[in-house]
Formats: sequence, C-alpha cells, structure tokens
Amino acid sequence: MANQQRAANIGDGRPKIDSVEPAAAIVGGELHIRGSHLAAGGRPSVRLGDQSAHLVVAGDSYIIARVPDSAMVGEVVVTSGEMESELGETHIGVQIADSLHPVANPAIDRDGSVYSTFSGSRGQKSPVSIYKIDANYNSKPFVTDLMNPTGLAFDRDGFLYASSRYDGIVYQINSTGNMSVYVEGMGVATGIAFDHDENLYVGDRSGTIFKISRSRQIYVFATLEPSIAAYHLAFGPEDELFVSGPTTSSFDSVYRVNKAGEVSVFYRGLGRPQGLAFDADGRLYVAASLGGRRGIIRIDRSGKPEQFLSGPGLVGLAFAPSRSIVLATHNALYRVDADIAGLQL
Repeated sequence: MANQQRAANIGDGRPKIDSVEPAAAIVGGELHIRGSHLAAGGRPSVRLGDQSAHLVVAGDSYIIARVPDSAMVGEVVVTSGEMESELGETHIGVQIADSLHPVANPAIDRDGSVYSTFSGSRGQKSPVSIYKIDANYNSKPFVTDLMNPTGLAFDRDGFLYASSRYDGIVYQINSTGNMSVYVEGMGVATGIAFDHDENLYVGDRSGTIFKISRSRQIYVFATLEPSIAAYHLAFGPEDELFVSGPTTSSFDSVYRVNKAGEVSVFYRGLGRPQGLAFDADGRLYVAASLGGRRGIIRIDRSGKPEQFLSGPGLVGLAFAPSRSIVLATHNALYRVDADIAGLQL
C-alpha cells in the first residue's frame, strides 16, 4: 500500500535525464548527470552500457558518476527502484595502447598510425623510445636509443621530429625509424610544432621558444616564464603560436605569441595545462583542469572555456584523420570517436 501511495505521489515520474556532461570521458572520469526524479524509487544507480558506475554524488536532481574500468559505450541509464530512465549519452574513450610513458601530445601520420613515447625520468634510458600504433592498434617499437623523447611532430613530407629534453637535440626520423640530428643546442627541449611555412618551433622549458627555419637557421622567437615540466606548442588558425607550460601556480595560463614574437595571455585559470591542439573550427583543446575538474578543456575563439572530456592523468591529445581524438595519459593512449576534425596546417 505504501509503495502504491508513493507511486501515486510521483505519478509516472520515472528518472529523467536532462543532460550528461561533459561530452566525453575516459576511465576514471566523472560524468555530471542532471535531471529530475533520479532518486524517485530510492537510491539511484547508473549504468554505462551494461557496466555499473561508482556514484560520487547521488541526489534526486544531480548525480556524479565515475566511469568504470570496463566501460566501452556511452549510453547512460539511471535506475531507481524498479524505474529506469531513457538513455542519456556521452562518448567513452577506448584504450588503444598501454605500457607507455607519454609526457606530451601523441603524433598521427597521414595514414592514421599513432606515435607515442616512453619518455622516462631524466637520464633514464629505456629499451624503446617511440612506439608506433597502427590502425589495428598493434603497438610496435619504432625508435630506440633516443634519451627522454618529449615532443613529437610531423612535417608535410612525412618525417617525424622528436625533441630530447636530455640532450637538447631535435631529431628527424624517417618512415623506417632511422633518425638523424636536425638541430641541437635547444636547452631543455620539450614541445615542438611547425607553422604554415614549415618553420619548426621548439620550447626550451627554461624560458625560450626557438624558431628554426627550413635552412636550419636558429632564432630566439619569444621568452616566457620557465616551466616546471615542459612547454607544449600548437599553431592556431591565424598561424599564431599557442603555448602552455605548467608552473607552481594552480592558476596557469595559455599564451598566444603573434608572428612578431609578442606574447599575450589567451586564457588564464587552468590547473597544470599541458598538451594542446586545435579543431577545424579554431577551438583550442588543452589537457588541464578547470575549476578542479581534470580532463580536456575546450576554449572557443572568444576565450570561453568548458570541460569537453573528463579523465585523470591526461597529458596530451591529437586529432586523427578519422575525426576521432587520440588522448595520452601518463601510461596509455585512448581513442574517442567524437566526430571532430582537427585543424590542418
């Protein structure tokens, strides 16, 4: 009788999902579910596909659910008692490689193969320096004998470039994994990026951004506050350089450097910003935290931020030709099918 009365009080008010945020997540990320009657039949539960999520917060109009290790799909259902909501939706990242140690963005070639590092601690020599993950997610050694590989980038001819924060050298690597010195003397060389004219930019985390022309002339392009970890570089739609570099502050900036090397703050207020990339609409994506929420933060051209993806340990990302996003954590790579194209330089 009591149950019948309760049902009468709530009418047909089964759990209703109004929104699931952010738009994407990986294992360990937190989904913020808003709606009504989420606990109408008692303490709610949340499923992603057929996997149960741990609830951090469980209220009638607001739930925070943590993505479980086994989650593969982003179909979200809230259950309370015998009542079940209609589907909400998010994008869940699928792990494509592990046993890595990236410290910056992965790199993706024109065929969609992904390249990532086993960077190691400073001075640590690892058996494999760079791995290649093919379209079937088979991971194979690609480069050995490169100490502390950090930044990765491709040029238009298909050569891979890798910086070493150990010896300050940027190496050029051909399609078979053979490498040669491209430029040296780059200090603690970290992030690298090419502009529209194929000049290479290298971030020395002690405070200098170098510009290297195609004839390998070296210029000091800009100076910044030193980073405790690394500079991360990406070019935007107007061929301006964007730089992140975590400091001891929890309120760090992404900097914009114009073609004359003049530095300005594009956005201030991120926690430990690291790898960054642009989509085809000119929106910037940064591995960072915003308001205490860690993941990928998307910032539009006007400087308005939002959390695009939730997940722990993220250090970088890259857009793939398939309109998916490849994410790097401290030890693994994930793919998120977000149907977003990356900016083509």
